[in-house]
Amino acid sequence: MALGTGSGTKSRLGEDLDPEIRAFVKAMGAAWAGHPGLDTATPAEARRIAEIVRAPWARGGPAMAEVSEHHVPAGTGPVRVRCYDPGGEGPKPGLVYLHGGGWTIFSLDTHDRLMRELAARAGVTVVGVDYAMSPEAKYPVALDQVCAVLRHLAAHGAELGIDPSRLAVGGDSAGGNLSVAACLKLRDSGSEALPAAMALLYGVFDRRSSPEAVERFGGAGYMLGAGAMEQFWSNYLAGADEAEDPLVCPVRAHLEGLPPALLVIPACDLLAEQSVRMAERLEEAGVAVRREIYEGASHSFLEAVSVSSLAGRALGDTARWLRTVLFARPGPPPAAEGEP
Repeated sequence: MALGTGSGTKSRLGEDLDPEIRAFVKAMGAAWAGHPGLDTATPAEARRIAEIVRAPWARGGPAMAEVSEHHVPAGTGPVRVRCYDPGGEGPKPGLVYLHGGGWTIFSLDTHDRLMRELAARAGVTVVGVDYAMSPEAKYPVALDQVCAVLRHLAAHGAELGIDPSRLAVGGDSAGGNLSVAACLKLRDSGSEALPAAMALLYGVFDRRSSPEAVERFGGAGYMLGAGAMEQFWSNYLAGADEAEDPLVCPVRAHLEGLPPALLVIPACDLLAEQSVRMAERLEEAGVAVRREIYEGASHSFLEAVSVSSLAGRALGDTARWLRTVLFARPGPPPAAEGEP
């Protein structure tokens, strides 16, 4: 059974959303409606439209002491990363951040404010990864690039003012999927680059959604539709049989030995049930897990931080968790922006 569903799974068309989040979802829907549908657009056109639609929500927010871009070597060629340094003495902990967008759309720019918010609130250097998009780059290209970045930072993070021993990985939606998959791959290879923590923000962890979740949250009024999710999976995978791979659907993997995890779960989301199940499976595997469920929140709700107190609260919760797990050894963390 999906979170927020039951015997009566009929959609409420977004009326159960927090009012500020509902306004955000409606504004986003109106912006998308001003462009050709993504189901008919080429991948390049879909990305162009996505940049336009998301641009207003990436503006504003905290300033960084330094923002720099670098290229990390990988098997497919250099991968661009963007580092957000909030200031303060280093070396400091880091968060490798993987943006969402169904492995198909969005970018470092669409998620610029979200990464700056996390850097400022947690007092960590955030490293955004410009991984390859589908359908041009099918699984496992993006995953291999993420692993290459994590290995590089484990060896060379100090050059960027990052303490490699205090490096987390995290992301939203498809980025949450890549975060767990990268940890699984690094764990299985015995790599010392296995991160110290995972921040999983409304992640996608399984190819299948329950019929109840599809009926309840997969239609109009919510941020992520079931049809869009199907298209994203089709873009990412070369064949349906790849969904049996635990690096594709990590909720099906053996999860022992993974780092502590935070799961941010918006209650009104097609993927909420997957986060609940992932939290349960991690706990069963002996992994330290914290789950935070936000009533009235939708998929992508953290990007509404400019208009939503609920998004601000969730970002604060995420930042405090990161500070707890990453600053634990050196002592008490410094005060972060927006906190006493």
